[in-house]
Amino acid sequence: MDVATILELKPALTAYLHEFDACFGRITVRRHLDTYVQGQLSNLQRKSVEPIAVAAGTPPRTLQEFLGLYRWDASAMRDRLQQRVARRHGQGHAIGLLDETSFVKRGDQTACVQRPHGGAVGNTENCVVSVHLGYATPDFHTLLDGDLYLPEQTWPYDRDRCWAAGIPADVVYRLKWQIGLEQLRRARANGIRLAWLSFDEGYGGQPPFLQALDELGQDYVLGKYPSTSWRGPSRLRCGTGSGARRNRVARPSDRS
Repeated sequence: MDVATILELKPALTAYLHEFDACFGRITVRRHLDTYVQGQLSNLQRKSVEPIAVAAGTPPRTLQEFLGLYRWDASAMRDRLQQRVARRHGQGHAIGLLDETSFVKRGDQTACVQRPHGGAVGNTENCVVSVHLGYATPDFHTLLDGDLYLPEQTWPYDRDRCWAAGIPADVVYRLKWQIGLEQLRRARANGIRLAWLSFDEGYGGQPPFLQALDELGQDYVLGKYPSTSWRGPSRLRCGTGSGARRNRVARPSDRS
């Protein structure tokens, strides 16, 4: 977006950001959110802290402190976002998209960094993996939730390393489908309703996950390995495709 477009949208953007005022301890702190969001929406060549701050006439150190030192209630912000989506964009054709992504990182100090196969880069790479729940309707889409994945190999057993990276003591190793299921339950508690939930075989190959969805009454579309066997109650699946992977579809069931 160019400067003229941002200025045109500024009243609506400011009103939107004000909906999250209660998630900050001080309103003076919340104002830095305006600066950061407008910088991310701008056409700046680099959208790191320093160029965003300079363009807005804000001391870079002030914006760095906002992002690195000040604390806000992230859980409350997520809940308000989901409640807003449910209120303004809820409809009978909404689709949920459960998936993970990876972000390439250098070194070993970043929280949750590991060397898995990174889907975003197509090979084994030093990266951070996160699980996300997306939301889409015919005329709207957004991300509802996201959590870092704590790798099982080393992080859960090295609490000093976790402490140094800012990972709270109560954050423990969870399978990715467990993270996704928790995200779905949170969204439902905030009023989100999905006609379908879609996910790949990494989740579709987990019978406990599929069973939990059946217990929630959530219909889903999934990718599934042929060797994985699961039949949920009142479900009908049809298979297409060939090779090592096959697609499976769980159709909406007529529950009586």
